[in-house]
Order: sequence, then C-alpha cells, then structure tokens
Amino acid sequence: MTRGLGIASELRAFLTAALVAPVPRDHGQSDAAFRRRRVVALVTLVLGAVILALALRIPPGDSAFYPATFALAAVWSIGALLSGPLHLGRAHTRSGRSDARPWVQSLALGGLLVGVFLAGAVIVARIPPLLAAVDAVLDHARYASLPVILAVVVLNGIAEELYFRGALFAAAGRRHAVAVTTLVYAATTAGTGNPMLVLAAALLGLLTGLQRRVTGGVLGPILTHVLWSSSMLVLLPAVLEVLR
Repeated sequence: MTRGLGIASELRAFLTAALVAPVPRDHGQSDAAFRRRRVVALVTLVLGAVILALALRIPPGDSAFYPATFALAAVWSIGALLSGPLHLGRAHTRSGRSDARPWVQSLALGGLLVGVFLAGAVIVARIPPLLAAVDAVLDHARYASLPVILAVVVLNGIAEELYFRGALFAAAGRRHAVAVTTLVYAATTAGTGNPMLVLAAALLGLLTGLQRRVTGGVLGPILTHVLWSSSMLVLLPAVLEVLR
C-alpha cells in the first residue's frame, strides 16, 4: 500500500513539473514584432490547412502523397521560422533547478501517451466505424515503404510543433495560448473528414500545448510528438491486427 502511494505521489509530482508549473523565462517581444508574428502565423495556417486536407485525401499508394506531405512540412517550418524567434525551452529537475532541457520529461510523456492510445485501440477495434476511420489513416503506411513513411511522420511532427507550439503559440498571446493552439490544431485536421484523426490531434495538441506553456519552448513538444507518432506508425497496426 505504501509503495502504491509512493508511485502515485511520484507520478503526480512528475505531471505537475512537466505540465503544470511553468519554468521562469523572459521571452517578451515588441508590439510590432508580435503583430508581424500574428500575420505570418495566419498566412501559414491557411496554406498549411489547405495542403493538409489535400494530402490526406490522396488515395493510399498514390505517389503524390509524398511530395504533398513534404510540402506541408516545409510550409509549417518556413512559416514558423519567418514568424520570429523560437526557443528550445527549459524543464524542472528533481533537484529543484529549472535550467535543464526537457529530454527525459518529454520522452516519458510521449511514452505515457502511446500507452493511452494503445489501450484505446482495444475499444476502437470493437467498434467498426471507429476502426474504419483509423484504418483510413494507417492505409498510407500499409502501401508504403516503412522507412519512407517514418521519415514523413518524423519530419511533419517536427514541423507541426515548430509552427503550432512555436509560432502560433507565441502569436496567440499568453492567456489562452494552450486552448487556442489545441483547437486550431484539431480544426486543421477536420478538413480530412476523419473524426479519429481530429480526436488524436486534440489530445496530442493539449498535451504538447501544456508542455509548451511549462517549458517555454518547442523541444519538449517535438520530442513527445515524434515519439508518439512514430510509435503509432509501428505499433498500432500490429495491435489492431491482433485485436480484430
């Protein structure tokens, strides 16, 4: 019993440090720079949302999928870099300091998120409409070389975090940045017409948004996103196949 309480206490302390208590920093910018960031972020969002909707409507096995997704990564990345300064961010440590990069925290959060999604696969596998929606996303991986599709997933994961938790988060202002970026991130996937993709984007966006608010940078969200997306690519099809 004591051991169980100890584990729960450790988990609570970890989640507080990783997702609740912000690390002190000063990332202020002038009003002119802030307005410019907002304009660049808005233009990038419109272009990226259009390309994303088109890319995910390309039939599985069509070679056009790859240039479309690489173009999408380029739009998110270039727009993020043009919007203004981006920061890697800092994390709390067990010793009480807040000057470490968020490597361990982010990988641990990514692992937890993978576990949640794989557990959810047990439910999805038993509901045909939900299973069909997930299969529609995974079909691109089934018809492609794994190294190529993995490169697509990793590059787009990095690019999305540079934009959504980098440029857009900074452009949204401090008060509602987590809510705004989460909603916008989920909304951009709505154009695909796939409800499971929208749900996944909302959950991932909330987690990485909280990370961004705590760490003040994009490194944590990038690590969590890439670990989650690459793990889903490799593990989810195998898990669903067993559960069918």
